Amino acid sequence: MRRHRWTVDLPLYGVFVFLAPGWSGEEPWTTRAVPMLFLLPLLVRRRFPRTVAVLVIAGAAAVYFNDIWAYDRGRTELAMAVVLFTLVKRRDRWFAAVIAVAVVVLGVQWVTLYAPETANPTFTMLGILPLHIAAWALGEFFRKQEELAAEEKKRDEAQTRAAVAEERTRIARELHDVLAHSMSVIVLNAEGAKLARHRDPDAVDRTLDTIVHTGRDALAELRRLLEVLHAGQAARSPQPTLAELRGLVDQSGRDVSLDVTGDPGRLPASAALQAYRIVQEALTNMIKHAPADATGRVGVVYEPPEVRIEVTNTGGHAPPSPALPSSGRGLAGMRQRVEMYHGKLSTGPLPDGGYRVSASLVVGP
Repeated sequence: MRRHRWTVDLPLYGVFVFLAPGWSGEEPWTTRAVPMLFLLPLLVRRRFPRTVAVLVIAGAAAVYFNDIWAYDRGRTELAMAVVLFTLVKRRDRWFAAVIAVAVVVLGVQWVTLYAPETANPTFTMLGILPLHIAAWALGEFFRKQEELAAEEKKRDEAQTRAAVAEERTRIARELHDVLAHSMSVIVLNAEGAKLARHRDPDAVDRTLDTIVHTGRDALAELRRLLEVLHAGQAARSPQPTLAELRGLVDQSGRDVSLDVTGDPGRLPASAALQAYRIVQEALTNMIKHAPADATGRVGVVYEPPEVRIEVTNTGGHAPPSPALPSSGRGLAGMRQRVEMYHGKLSTGPLPDGGYRVSASLVVGP
């Protein structure tokens, strides 16, 4: 309804059209219906609220000064209440106050001119005020609702940015560990080559090959480390690799099959770590949201220069388990890991009620 606000106005316009007329005199219907033209500016009240308010007040004054139209008061007062509501809702209180004074003046004018023909002039004057007070109060209420919705949207956006920043920091810490490990390998192999250069020249060649390979990987990890803006102290615990996927699958406690194609041992350490984390997060989502009898499948295919990951689970038939708390960062974290390796992420439900997570990482040139 916020996208198509005119649909909200349709019932209002219907009230204006079908409201019982209060015209007097013997003039033709076309003459007596002229006040309906004063309501046309209400069609653009949201785009030009002040202009419409002035036109409606001017139309109301013309109606109240005319003996033929003056008794069509209900339609006229309702139109003034609508423009008053619109101004208050748009936080234009000063102009709304001016319009409110004009409404009261017009009410006094009407009572002055036509009070002798009413049974209770005072009630006639005061009886219409609750309509305008309600219009002002509703304007304040809906304005507060919109402000609250805007604040909630800002808070959600801030939480999303914070989640992305935290995930980026965590990835940077993991890359820091991988880079530190690579540097340690290079230093140890260099020292070993120095000691073995006289006893075993062939071992020196193998060691230099290891240093070259590790150094290239370390440079790649360093570039990625700079991309995710490392911050904070690095975690010191050993990071898992794809070789540990079997333990991860068994740890899930679900009937999950594992299919690994290719040689994941040739993957750069950080790419293997990100692939492991993606599988871990997908299995975590399965444990949290899938029924207890749902089965799953983990597929990892390494075909240089790309590693593809797919984690699926069936819908199951058991009653749904009690909902576990969710951090709301799982998909954000997977998306961040995939973007770091210029890959793609696809998630969504399956026809049988299950779920599928598909990701790819580009780990080569």
